Amino acid sequence: MTGGAVVIAVALFDVFATLFSHPRRHSPSRSVMSATWSVCHRLPGERALSFAGPVSFLVVVTSWAVLLGVGWALVYWPWMPEGFLQAAGLRGAGTGLVDAVSFSLVTLTTLGYGDVSPAQDLLRLAAPLESLLGLGLLTASVSWLLSIFPVLSRRRALAYEIRLLEEVGADSTDPGPPSPLPASVYADLTSRLVACERDMVTFPVTYYFHDDDARFALPAVMCHLLDLAEAARRQEVSTDAHFHGGLLLRAIDDFAATVAGFRLTAGGTRDVLAAYARDHAVTGPVRSA
Repeated sequence: MTGGAVVIAVALFDVFATLFSHPRRHSPSRSVMSATWSVCHRLPGERALSFAGPVSFLVVVTSWAVLLGVGWALVYWPWMPEGFLQAAGLRGAGTGLVDAVSFSLVTLTTLGYGDVSPAQDLLRLAAPLESLLGLGLLTASVSWLLSIFPVLSRRRALAYEIRLLEEVGADSTDPGPPSPLPASVYADLTSRLVACERDMVTFPVTYYFHDDDARFALPAVMCHLLDLAEAARRQEVSTDAHFHGGLLLRAIDDFAATVAGFRLTAGGTRDVLAAYARDHAVTGPVRSA
């Protein structure tokens, strides 16, 4: 029973840390996500990375269910079969781990076949608790999934805006943006980048969602955003642009530090951002007009 309680505690801690806190780099869920990403990197075809995010989500949720199911099975196992009532039609009294796992999974998924039911008082309390955890896991997983899409939308919108600034600056038929850009532009880019950085910390699974279209891929344009911030910081005429460019540089440094925590990238900010683009198999060429 002690081993089962430990497995349940590990699963619940990982669920809580992933959904309501900041999961550590070497937590079970983060390890599963990173392993899935590495496997997709090794698969042939350019679109393999597109499946990394969705598959990571499914694998993590499945791992939680498996840990809870096995943990509760280890709790029930010492009580098999004396602590349970068996339906008359069952073939023999289940005493093995498979029977305990079967009862645990039926209880966790709230299917309630009724062929096996707890008889001991402790088990009669434990089984409903497992059902509540199973229902809570389902609800939390759906809520987690629904929270991912707004995060991805914010990231893609920021990437597209940076891409447009890059294309306008490289278009020979366009006079290009003013230099420096209005301070309000730098301020807006800073606030949105900070939001994306916080999103990545709160929902680390979003790091592993790959965008095939470079227009919406933030890894492909982060180095250009760094160029914009450095150009603003060099301004001596416009103090507003100089100030907001400095804020943007600090936000980019924080973003790079967060990214480095995912793939253990070393080096300066530009090196980390370049590795970020390589890790997502994207580059940032500007399309000719």
